[in-house]
This record gives sequence, C-alpha cells and structure tokens, in this order.
Amino acid sequence: MAKNKQVLFASRPHGWVQESNFKIVEAEIPALKEGEILVKNLYLSLDPYMRGRMSTAKSYASGMELNDVMIGGTVGVVVDSKNPDFKADDHVLGYLGWQEYGISNGKGLNKVNVSERVPASSYLGVLGMPGLTAWVGLIGIGKPQAGETVVVSAASGAVGSVVGQLAKAHGCRAVGIAGGKAKCDYVVNELGFDACVDYKAGHLAEDLTAATPDGIDVNFENVGGEIMDTVFTRLNPFARMPLCGFVSQYNSTEPYGIKNFGALLGSRVKLQGFIVGEHTDLWPQAMQELSQLVAAGKLKYRESVADGLDNAPKAFIGMLKGENFGKQLVKIS
Repeated sequence: MAKNKQVLFASRPHGWVQESNFKIVEAEIPALKEGEILVKNLYLSLDPYMRGRMSTAKSYASGMELNDVMIGGTVGVVVDSKNPDFKADDHVLGYLGWQEYGISNGKGLNKVNVSERVPASSYLGVLGMPGLTAWVGLIGIGKPQAGETVVVSAASGAVGSVVGQLAKAHGCRAVGIAGGKAKCDYVVNELGFDACVDYKAGHLAEDLTAATPDGIDVNFENVGGEIMDTVFTRLNPFARMPLCGFVSQYNSTEPYGIKNFGALLGSRVKLQGFIVGEHTDLWPQAMQELSQLVAAGKLKYRESVADGLDNAPKAFIGMLKGENFGKQLVKIS
C-alpha cells in the first residue's frame, strides 16, 4: 500500500499564517476495520474558516490540536470498503482533511454524481459548502425580493460569486465588492452582476454610493472591517444582513472598531450571523436549485487550483490574502 502524505497543524500562528505553521509527513495507511471505507482524495477545499480553527479563541467550533491533520473538505474516490453502503469507485464528499488518503466509518460521507458537466471539484465549491452557504444566507436569511438591491463582499470568491448570481436569478440588482479591476471585470462581465466596487481603488464610499443609487436591501457580509462599516451607511430601512465571515480580521491582531454601528438601529436592520451546518433543513432545497442552475449552465464559477499537497500551505495563505480567483482548491491526485 502506498504511503499517505499528510499536512499536520504544527504550531499556532500569531497574526498572519506562515508556512512554518504546517508540517508535511508520510504515514502508514492502517488496515480497514469492519464498517470503514478507504478514500483516495482527489481535491481538497481551502476555506477561511480554517484560520479560526487554528486559534484557541472561543468560537462556534473547537480549535484544532497541534499535530492533527489539518481539517478540510474533500472529494475523492473509494478504493476499498468494508462498509455495505459504499463500494470501490464511488465518488464521495466528506471532511477527510489535508491528506492523500482518508479512512471513514461512513458518517458524514456522501456519495456524489460526477459527470463531464458536473465535475468532482464542483462539489467543494458551487455544489458544496460555499454554494450551500450562499443559498442559506441569501435565500434563507436575506429573503431577497424582486427589484431589491443585494450587495455581497468578496464577490469573486466561492461564496460571493454564487450569492450575486442567485440574486440575479431572483430578480434583484446584484452589486459586488472585490479587490482589483480584474476581479470586478469578472464579476460584471462573466458572472452577470450589475456593478462591482473595487475597494482597492481608494474611494470605497463614493463608488458604493454610485453603485447603489437606491440603497441596499440585503448585504451578504463576508469581509467585515472597513468594507462592512461603509455598507452600514447605505442600508435601507428594514434591510437584512446575513453575516457569513470576517476574512479581513482573521489575521489581524487589532480588531477593527466599527464607526457606523448606530445605522443598524436607525434603519431597523436585521443582522444575523449564521453557520451553514446549523441549517441542514434548507440543504435539500438549496441543492435542488443550485444543481439545476449548474446543469443548465446558468451558474458560473471559477476555480484556483494548487497542484499537490506540498503546495497547500502556500495556497491557503494566498487565499487568506485574496490572491485566489474563485474557489481555492488543491488537486491531490
């Protein structure tokens, strides 16, 4: 049996994550026990939430222990099974972490249908946790109505790109916020957003005002910090704000001090933080709509793919810095 290459969590970062916070090792693959499945991972998902799991700070999920395999979503193929629910060559989606092979007892492992139109990697992005997050936050919490204006930060990323396209599918004006002209051009010209604000251009408030002449009815927040603070000033009465993430703050040692928080009261805004795993009742409806849109070619996505586990730490750091374009993946084999 081949060795199993793994990326371990070696040390806790202080501020920005460093490649030295990881350790790459090779381990033996243990023999399967009754009820277990051996999966060869094809792709690994890299996501901002992983940064929070590297910390000991109080959160909705416990932090990782040192020398554990880094946590992460994977899609792979079954190579051996002693579980009657899975057989060799099944494609499966799970959380087997940063490693070439993973062993599962079947809990949390789901079969997926892979085809030319719906490749394996899509189950880690548009049809995986990012896509579900986008749907649950926008449709389940934001409840957009036709004609309203929806704004989403990190608009070219795995979650934000789906949010904007869903907003358009539901008859809304979709405005993205992204970093750099290339990302904004992609969001408007390829994804079909109505407008995109380049926060790196240096005049965020003015550009956001121009892009949202009728104010903002739904703000899907991925970034936090100054961007979120600026959005507060454009929220319409009774706006809804699904709070998904604070990627601008994950590596900061100094929290951003919100200046415009009082706007939420004045506009009677509904702000709700959410974790997609706590809304599994909405997943079937979400997957039905997302799958139909992907199969029809109406939900577009882009992937940034790093080659090999050796490059996973570098790709993860780049993703936290916004260097990826679309969903950040690692192609394992």
